[in-house]
Amino acid sequence: MGQFMKLSDFDFDLPEKLIALRPARPRPSSRLLVARGPSISDHHFTDLPEFLRKGDLLVLNDTKVIPARLSGQRRRISDQGETFAHVEVTLLSADKSGDWLALAKPGRRLKPGETIVFSKDLSAEVLNKSSQGVRLRFSKQGGTLDRLIAELGEMPLPPYIAGRRAADAQDKTDYQTVFARELGAVAAPTASLHFDLPLLENLRAKGVNTTTVTLHVGAGTFLPVKTDDVSKHRMHAEWGQVTKEAAQAIAAAKKAGGRIIPVGTTALRLIETAALQTGKIAPWTGETDIFIKPGFEFAVTDGLITNFHLPKSTLMILVAALMGRDTIRDIYAHAVTNNYRFFSYGDGSLLLPDSGYDA
Repeated sequence: MGQFMKLSDFDFDLPEKLIALRPARPRPSSRLLVARGPSISDHHFTDLPEFLRKGDLLVLNDTKVIPARLSGQRRRISDQGETFAHVEVTLLSADKSGDWLALAKPGRRLKPGETIVFSKDLSAEVLNKSSQGVRLRFSKQGGTLDRLIAELGEMPLPPYIAGRRAADAQDKTDYQTVFARELGAVAAPTASLHFDLPLLENLRAKGVNTTTVTLHVGAGTFLPVKTDDVSKHRMHAEWGQVTKEAAQAIAAAKKAGGRIIPVGTTALRLIETAALQTGKIAPWTGETDIFIKPGFEFAVTDGLITNFHLPKSTLMILVAALMGRDTIRDIYAHAVTNNYRFFSYGDGSLLLPDSGYDA
């Protein structure tokens, strides 16, 4: 689709009071907006089984968030002796050798060869600097490094929360899904935060099935779109995997007439990436930078469970691709008017583009 799409088409006014700084407790007590085509109704997340039917398949992202924000001391040795200065490091992604790309604050004075000390057990050498960040080699590797990061790190809360309060011990639980398994994300797949074990059991009892895929959500998920022509925006890449078992479960559910409903934009982007080559779901592993915008033809997705997204973001553009720009405009106007809570710790929505998709 070659039409010019203006970024302003995906903007809306959001009162700051609607940005959630803490999640609802218990998790499924959050509110749930259900949109079936242009029809909008208000519920709670505990009501989700009412809107799904036997044979539907929820696709869950089982990525696990690393407490990726580390506080350390930059150690420099010079003719004047040893000096230290505070530095905050946010881990972004690890390469195959185990070195980490990270953001450092303040990072301007960091030089290759310097050491950042995080504790008596953990330090990192600065290998190089680039426009993407600094590359670090930690003094520990593997499971030992994972354990030390878990002990020392804080959850890397999104900027719109971190700017208003510091992360604390509660976030280590709150900002992790109950089915998180594969360590590697630096942001949570937040639509999944509404689920707890009793809700999953209620869905199973109704005959709603689940399968898991893995997409390690990166910090790029919070990057704003800066081009007025939406089609010129370049997406960040994130590592993902659709296993043979997950692909078979999705294909079988679709063949049997069940609806494929990813939980979160991350799961949606991944399964659509896995279907790009043939138009059908297939096992897939790699990095995806798929940008889903109006005009995209969905090969696998029949609906979506997602939170309410930032104005002028790639996620706002994605839900407009699924539901249509006018419908999404109406949904967001309804959510603002009815005081839904927005963003990562906010309320959720079930988006079904075909109004004939009643449960």
